[in-house]
Amino acid sequence: MEGISHSLLNLFLVFVGAKIAGEVFERLRQPAVIGELLAGVIMGPYALGIVGEDVALQVVSTLGVVILMFYVGLETRRSEILKVGRAGVLVGTLGIILPLVCGFAFGRALGRDWAESLFIGTALVATSVGITARVLSDRGLLSTRLARIIITAAVVDDVLGLVVLSAVSGVVKGSLDVGRVSLVGLEAVAFVVAIVVVLPWVVVKSETLLDRLHISNAPFAVAVGSMLLFAAIAESIGLAAIVGAFFAGMGFAEGPDRWELQQRTEPLYEWLVPFFFVLMGTRVNIGLFTDAAVLVPGLALVGIAVATKVIGCGLAVANEGPRPALAVGVGMVPRGEVGLIVAAMGQSLGVVSEPVFAMIVMVVAASTLIAPPLLPALFRLARATSDVSAGSPVVDPETL
Repeated sequence: MEGISHSLLNLFLVFVGAKIAGEVFERLRQPAVIGELLAGVIMGPYALGIVGEDVALQVVSTLGVVILMFYVGLETRRSEILKVGRAGVLVGTLGIILPLVCGFAFGRALGRDWAESLFIGTALVATSVGITARVLSDRGLLSTRLARIIITAAVVDDVLGLVVLSAVSGVVKGSLDVGRVSLVGLEAVAFVVAIVVVLPWVVVKSETLLDRLHISNAPFAVAVGSMLLFAAIAESIGLAAIVGAFFAGMGFAEGPDRWELQQRTEPLYEWLVPFFFVLMGTRVNIGLFTDAAVLVPGLALVGIAVATKVIGCGLAVANEGPRPALAVGVGMVPRGEVGLIVAAMGQSLGVVSEPVFAMIVMVVAASTLIAPPLLPALFRLARATSDVSAGSPVVDPETL
């Protein structure tokens, strides 16, 4: 019973802290997510130590980011993604190549061996779309062309990042299996294609059946069940759970408006999503910023991490104009838990040293905090740019 009461108290402290910090930053006309991240930094084990490791918090945090991406999917129709598919794929691809190459080169310049340098580059690859999606959702910008490009690119980023990590791990172990790496990539692509093609069709065909069910809010119950199922499948094949959740939401976005899936999801969103961002904040070790041996190269790596995403992703959509390109680039800057997973995997293989691990943690922390305050302003700057493909503004001025 003591363990349960401890977990419930942690949930209470995190939720209240998130809401108070979010309110403060909203009053400062900044995204609430910045407050939630900073609340985590303050409450975490590296500062006040109010909140520590807790299985219940981890589960609720995971549900939070899954719900976030499901909600993003509900606001995104398949036809809208297909319109920006080419741009999204290009952004995701260039957004991987440049960070990987420059991260590797930086590691070699520091005198690190090729294996550790490969892991540095790999850690810079993956974008944490949850941060960007939260900011865009809170500002009512998810329906814009730029937002759709970023979300599509993040999915491509996740698939390609999985392949890169699999290949790098094999190379470092000295047992690269090209067939296995190819299979990993094919599984990921097959899953994404199957769910994009099949699920919307199933939802449309099942409309009458779902309406006839007697259980309360049947369409919503089936949608949430599908979200959990596809999130689990995505995780099991090496993709992030949020990829499955996003596509589940996109599939059910084809359902009729009378199901009110977005409205019914909002209470879950408001309750669960803040937990994810507070827990991200608790992983920031502020002590890293006092060690010069880590701080100087760490700041240089942060600069490389930001610049390579902004330049690589921005170049992919340069035809949209410089301001929209900059907005897309910054939207792809945040690194999250995937960067930490890569660093931890490198440590388990004995190739990532403590100083390099600390630098990667610094990149994750800094990139997570950089994007949220910049994105609304960049979307505002891009609002006058015409959306040639859709015939509507890249950003609707009324939403800002």
